[in-house]
Amino acid sequence: MVKRGYHHGNLRQALVESALSLIEEKGPAGFTLSEAAKQAGVTPAAVYRHFAGREDLIAEAAKQGYEIFADVMQFAYDSGQPSALAAFEATGRAYLAFARKHPGHYIAMFESGIGVNRSPELAAASSRARSVLEQAAADLGRHIPPEKRPPPQMFSAHIWAMSHGVVELFARNSPGTRAPFPPEDLLESGIGIYLRGLGLLPPDG
Repeated sequence: MVKRGYHHGNLRQALVESALSLIEEKGPAGFTLSEAAKQAGVTPAAVYRHFAGREDLIAEAAKQGYEIFADVMQFAYDSGQPSALAAFEATGRAYLAFARKHPGHYIAMFESGIGVNRSPELAAASSRARSVLEQAAADLGRHIPPEKRPPPQMFSAHIWAMSHGVVELFARNSPGTRAPFPPEDLLESGIGIYLRGLGLLPPDG
């Protein structure tokens, strides 16, 4: 393997990038700090100047992932304005797009076993990403009579769970999970059914 090195002077970020590459290749539990150091072109001892261990390195990758994720979600939400419905649907599509474009970050965030409360920085990044979807849900929820309106946190959690399920089952090319329809269509139809149940879309036909 050719050493990538860190001639740009940012060893910490070089190690994160090495970890992301190894996470994609081997999974979050399938590599060692020594492998990450070797790929970054440094000795294993150099890693400990920046990270206490492998989990700290993965946690940093997850934090950076949440920061990118929040930016992607915010851009999608802003792009859908001024329609609350368009903004809400755009955030769902952005979830799929992020998982495909940033698989290493996605795995570090959701499949590594690293809790979002491991550090204040990771918790804050996760909260910012979640708050974008909650804001989109709150905007859309204003069109529902108050007595029938679910809390924004519940509303957004349902869509988050649906998006996550589509990604895990049908958008990650997992063996034996070939989807009968494109993941985007599955998510869009699922969101449509959910929103019709809340009275936010007219019935079919």
